[in-house]
Amino acid sequence: MGEFSKIEWTTHTFNPVIGCMKVGPGCDGCYAEAMMDHRYGRVQWGAPGKGVGARVKTSPANWRKPLAWNRDAAGREEPTYVFCASLADVFDNAWEPEWRADLFDLIAQTPRLTWLLLTKRPQNIVAMSMAAGGLPKNAAIGATMVTQAEYDRDRMKLFVAAQIVRPAFTFGSFEPLLGPIILDSYAPDWIIVGGETDQGKHRAREADPAWFRDMRDQAARLVGVEEGEVHP
Repeated sequence: MGEFSKIEWTTHTFNPVIGCMKVGPGCDGCYAEAMMDHRYGRVQWGAPGKGVGARVKTSPANWRKPLAWNRDAAGREEPTYVFCASLADVFDNAWEPEWRADLFDLIAQTPRLTWLLLTKRPQNIVAMSMAAGGLPKNAAIGATMVTQAEYDRDRMKLFVAAQIVRPAFTFGSFEPLLGPIILDSYAPDWIIVGGETDQGKHRAREADPAWFRDMRDQAARLVGVEEGEVHP
């Protein structure tokens, strides 16, 4: 639940809590459910028809790991990123409010780390951040958007939240990408794309390589626009 991550866009992964609930098509093949519910039986995953499932706070020893990562980051030129949380959702309604406050306090205590808070519930970011004492300045906020419909619905929620809570930056996780998506000027600062893997009985859905190339090209054009370049 920590140490160095195999995820390409982060340095470490930290899970303050385990457990979540499926809320969209990207959740159909949830790797966290396959691992923590079906394989290890740590929690009961929430899903439509099952209720909210279970949420379990991880051990004090696990919560101390980011303090060590922060010490290790001293003197490094490159950023040290912490993806939080790969086995839960920081802005999940089923969290105990004090868990989020404890997490934000930990983030504030580790200023050499840049925390990546990814959610499928961007509509909760503002209220829950304020209730937890305000988003720490070394935290970035991101939303998972895997279809055009999800992007159209959620990218403005992320954009507006960023104007209020003032994160380090915003990012979008288009994983698993389930179709072509057209970005606009409200796209997140970071664009992360990826496909799907087989999880138990769930077979990975096919993804057209052209979707990924198009996302890359759109992101490059958006960066050019921000820098004052003119594109056809």
